[in-house]
Amino acid sequence: MGKIMKVILKIFKILTIVTGILFVVYFWNLDQKLMGWLYVQVNRIFDRKKADIKF
Repeated sequence: MGKIMKVILKIFKILTIVTGILFVVYFWNLDQKLMGWLYVQVNRIFDRKKADIKF
C-alpha cells in the first residue's frame, strides 16, 4: 500500500506543477507573446531574401 500511495502522490505533484505552469502561461498570455516575437523574427529573415516572383 505504501508504494501505491507514493506513486499517486508523485503523480499528484507532477499534475499540480503542470497545472500551475499552464495557469501562469494562460494568465500572462505568454504563448501569444512568444508567437508575436517569433513572427517578428521570421519576418526579419524573409524580408532579407530577394523576391524572385515573375508574372
